[in-house]
Amino acid sequence: MIGLLASAGHSAAAELLAKTASTPGVMAMLQFSLAPAFLLVAIGSIMNVMMARLTWIANRIERLEARAEERDEDPCSDEHSWLSRRRLIAQRAVMFSTGAAALISVLIALLFVSAYIELRIGTLIAAMWVVTMMLLITGLGFFFAETRLAAKGPASRVQRRRETRLP
Repeated sequence: MIGLLASAGHSAAAELLAKTASTPGVMAMLQFSLAPAFLLVAIGSIMNVMMARLTWIANRIERLEARAEERDEDPCSDEHSWLSRRRLIAQRAVMFSTGAAALISVLIALLFVSAYIELRIGTLIAAMWVVTMMLLITGLGFFFAETRLAAKGPASRVQRRRETRLP
């Protein structure tokens, strides 16, 4: 491929090859991309926890629905609606976190490419970083809301706790 680009006689291709042939230049770009890459790993770890919770919720809903079918009961129990709310919030947490991960991946690519192009894209990179942080913070906010809802439990359990505390 390098031979093809060089033989094409395009000065832009030859210039790109000259810029990327510098090992220190490539290493500097990799160092600039390192912090966002660590953030991407962190987002992936957080999403792993979110997905584990979402999977547990989905499995629990399926078990409740199967039990309701066996007993010919209404599957819309208090616990079912509580789990459905948790599932919706957890899905939003995953959605926003996935958006942050996708955007940070594009940002890493742009950071690397920015060293080899004439176009100044620093403002674009800064704006993408801010949007990435907003997506991540929103995803973490939904994750916090889901864990808080999980800690409270369904309304029937909350009511039972209140009744046992009354003298």
